[in-house]
Amino acid sequence: MTTFGFVGLGAMGRHMVSHMLGKGLDVVVFDSNEHAMSELVSVGAHPARDARDLANRAQVVMICLPTPAIVEAVAIGQDGLITGSNIKVFVDHSTTGPTVARKLADAFAKREIVSLDAPLAGGVAGAKAGTLSVLVSGSSSGFERAKPAFDAFGRNVAHLGEQPGLGQTMKLVNNMIAGAALVTAAEAVLFGVKAGIPAKTILDLLSKSATARGFAVETLLGEKVLSRNFDFGFRMDLMRKDMRLALSEAEAVNSPMLACSVVKQIFDSAIADGYDTEDMTKVVIQLEKLAHTEISDK
Repeated sequence: MTTFGFVGLGAMGRHMVSHMLGKGLDVVVFDSNEHAMSELVSVGAHPARDARDLANRAQVVMICLPTPAIVEAVAIGQDGLITGSNIKVFVDHSTTGPTVARKLADAFAKREIVSLDAPLAGGVAGAKAGTLSVLVSGSSSGFERAKPAFDAFGRNVAHLGEQPGLGQTMKLVNNMIAGAALVTAAEAVLFGVKAGIPAKTILDLLSKSATARGFAVETLLGEKVLSRNFDFGFRMDLMRKDMRLALSEAEAVNSPMLACSVVKQIFDSAIADGYDTEDMTKVVIQLEKLAHTEISDK
């Protein structure tokens, strides 16, 4: 029986591991937050002392961490996962960009360890529900070995190809569209509000429109912003990080991102105003300040 290892038991990872345990998979876990570990140990996970200990005990090792620098340190740093004696497949569920994915794949290949980049789409809600999209690239044999875990927490599991970094590229495409759609939809709705139509009326009608409805209108604005809860579950600084990665990687392949560059600057403005660790939907507040009105159901 394959033993899976999982590093990073935050907002996403803890739910993913819970689904893996629910499917009867054998899982070893590690996180710097002992409370996060103890919660999962209480329902069947096995605790590891550190990353190296985890990779000594698990054949398929998965990580879900916030930044490329942290991913590199945990994966290929001193006493990192790469030094483990039992690891055969490394899976990165973080959003790091294709350049980092290729770097990790090269490093693990020297140890004859398969590396997959497998970022996620669907947010915290998808992790809780077990309906994530898992965007995987790398070895087909590695994909098949890790697939029982992907199937445990994912509804849409896609193997995009053998080339490292394709999963990361797809995730950056996804997040760039999500951020841009939120900003442009908010600007349009604020125009309607200033012209005299209540925000709720606008959003209700847009949700029935074949051309305008979608995630940004129905979920981000219609649920998270209109209620003023701003609780989508993805931090502003992490969304801005993904946008920076997207712009950098697009430049590397000579693909223009003119409109997306402007969207990133709006997120920059929100972070400069102190929203860096708050929900990314609060970027709408920057647009509301300029419009001198709110998207609210009041």
